[in-house]
Amino acid sequence: MSTAEQQPHDTPSDALLGPADIRELAAVLGVRPTKQKGQNFVIDANTVRRIVRTAEVRPDDVVVEVGPGLGSLTLALLEAADRVVAVEIDDILAAALPATIEARMPHKKDRFALVHSDAMLVTELPGPAPTALVANLPYNVAVPVLLTMLDRFPTIERTLVMVQAEVADRLAAEPGNKVYGVPSVKANWYAHVKRAGSIGRKVFWPAPNVDSGLVSLVRRAEPIKTSASKSEVFAVVDAAFAQRRKTLRAALAGWAGSAAGAEAALVAAGVSPQARGESLTVEEFAAIAEHKPAAQRPAL
Repeated sequence: MSTAEQQPHDTPSDALLGPADIRELAAVLGVRPTKQKGQNFVIDANTVRRIVRTAEVRPDDVVVEVGPGLGSLTLALLEAADRVVAVEIDDILAAALPATIEARMPHKKDRFALVHSDAMLVTELPGPAPTALVANLPYNVAVPVLLTMLDRFPTIERTLVMVQAEVADRLAAEPGNKVYGVPSVKANWYAHVKRAGSIGRKVFWPAPNVDSGLVSLVRRAEPIKTSASKSEVFAVVDAAFAQRRKTLRAALAGWAGSAAGAEAALVAAGVSPQARGESLTVEEFAAIAEHKPAAQRPAL
């Protein structure tokens, strides 16, 4: 095979952004990463390839990426997926990204779409429905963005997010773990969650003061079996962890209208009134929600 024939296969690797490329792009755009926006750009091509591999991105995937920044991960995703839709809130970065894609991966420019918006406000995406979510999420909004995207786009089957290590631990925690809490339960409502690796600080610019972790979420094949709505279940979760050191009988008193009402709902759900929220599965929270005292249910 000639060099010319090999070129299309080899070109994408050269298209990925390295440290010098990132700094040059940032300088041209006048971009200085800010803590307020939680911006830490990945400057290592091997890391973004590893993220794409760990996400198990397939050639037929439509991937949505939140917070693409200068495009490091975006380019690696375009190598592997059928299409990529990037959601970027920053005006300068959003304006520059399409040109970066066209310059470095012109054969994929028609497979890329940009949504210039806050991810929390996005209710629809251009093109085919997304099948995967892969993102380096800003630390300060990681959990709400993740849960919002999973809720609004039920066609997302597989998710891999890079978040602060502490957040990764919380998301992937199981009942009984000391960091198990609201993010753990709510993520489990949508998906099977697990830790999928760690990322060092040196692959970012600027280097953050915390370590990062990868979290894999595979959407449940069947929703949690319950007659309660998501909002009803989440109300129980929020109440249970608002006073996590208290027993559920005490913590859910406000939700149930009284401690006695909470106890009745717990017993009916098969949960000990002396248990604490950190010991319950999402299915148990759903069972409690089903038994909310009638007096506390909204009038139809």
